Amino acid sequence: MHRATKIVATIGPASSTPEILLQMIQAGLDVVRLNFSHGTADDHRQRAEFVREAARQAGREVAIMADLQGPKIRVGKFENGKIMLVAGEPFILDAGCELGNEERAGLDYKDLPRDLKPGDVLLLNDGLIVLNVQRVIGSEIHTVVKIGGELSNNKGINRQGGGLSAPALTAKDMEDIRTAMSLGVDFIAVSFPKNATDMEMARQLANIAGAPYGIKPKMIAKIERAEAIPALQGILDASDGIMVARGDLAVEVGNAAVPALQKRMIRMARESNKFVITATQMMESMIHAPVPTRAEVSDVANAVLDGTDAVMLSAESAAGKYPVQTIETMAAICVEAEKSEQSELDKDFLDRTFTRIDQSIAMGALFTAYHLGAKAIVALTESGSTALWMSRHWTHVPIFALTPRVGSERAMALYRNVTSLHLDTNTDRDTALQQALETVVRKGYASRGDMVVLTVGEPMGQAGGTNTLKIVRVGEPY
Repeated sequence: MHRATKIVATIGPASSTPEILLQMIQAGLDVVRLNFSHGTADDHRQRAEFVREAARQAGREVAIMADLQGPKIRVGKFENGKIMLVAGEPFILDAGCELGNEERAGLDYKDLPRDLKPGDVLLLNDGLIVLNVQRVIGSEIHTVVKIGGELSNNKGINRQGGGLSAPALTAKDMEDIRTAMSLGVDFIAVSFPKNATDMEMARQLANIAGAPYGIKPKMIAKIERAEAIPALQGILDASDGIMVARGDLAVEVGNAAVPALQKRMIRMARESNKFVITATQMMESMIHAPVPTRAEVSDVANAVLDGTDAVMLSAESAAGKYPVQTIETMAAICVEAEKSEQSELDKDFLDRTFTRIDQSIAMGALFTAYHLGAKAIVALTESGSTALWMSRHWTHVPIFALTPRVGSERAMALYRNVTSLHLDTNTDRDTALQQALETVVRKGYASRGDMVVLTVGEPMGQAGGTNTLKIVRVGEPY
């Protein structure tokens, strides 16, 4: 069954062997996430090599995303590893404290006292612990515990409503970008960007680091700060895609605000011709259980119905007991949800104008395939732009993007409803089109008598040159 929505999975201790990775790819994994918050450069290098080898064995390209850690806004370590905070009791966060105890905790983020004032609310450990700021004295933040609980080493800190000044890119992130480029990753995910400038800086660093390897990665902005919401259009313009990172975002803006924000972000991304990933706790119970909860099934299905390009697994695939089953289950939910999706293609095209020839051809192919009932759209593409534009509008016609560039093939692994395939092509248009049709038929996506819509650029081999649309029936004289 063709599945339009893509699956991103984090790999970690539960999923770092070649055998498990191969099973995950066969189960439907499209993009592997390397979480640079954990592990060494050598760990990531070995895992990237395992991914490439498993993908080769599976016979298809799988993309790799490097997810940067971002600023560590966390408490430090405790003498006994953890403490218990009691509601109503005082507690001090101290930037000068090395080892915490029942009275105070150190801070990895030493500038936190400068960002706070009396009346601010701090949320620790994903919002499970709440502290009210009473006063700030030098390096000390004096608080009263509003909601207590167990606090252990290195738990995260958020300010309710956002507003912490920590830069999106740390010295570690800059080093990790260099490491990621040496691994040949396809996507860089930037944590906690506040504005377009953060993304522009990250892109510049990634392009410089990737130059010796001939790589320009796609840049993903993780939307997880409150201040990123009003700056969303600028961030979208400066990025190739975004991630709806619901964990930290929910802590800063409140859980209740996140579902509507998710829908808004997905809609804005599609309207801006950008891709979008929905992440955090999608199948959380499958860390320990072989089946998801009904609420998790609905969550994944609703993200699909919202129009997300991809759904993402974190601890479920990195540290959970059932990494392969989780992907199989998620894939089945996506397929089922897609069956009920309504196409609004005609409405999408009302009052739209296209100034580029290649974009006009892409939209014409979509419209033609949809109304003629074509079995497939086949796009011969260098950069993947044609396939991206087509994928921003939902039809039940699968899009097959054939490219001679491995980098483009991997980048398109994130585009909704796009299956990317490798095409060993030449500069003769008719030969290339014939090879493209044969590839789609050989892989079982179309058969004799099926109508297929083809797009191609002349002369061949130039990015952004798509200028031809052709309608053919498989098996008839070409």
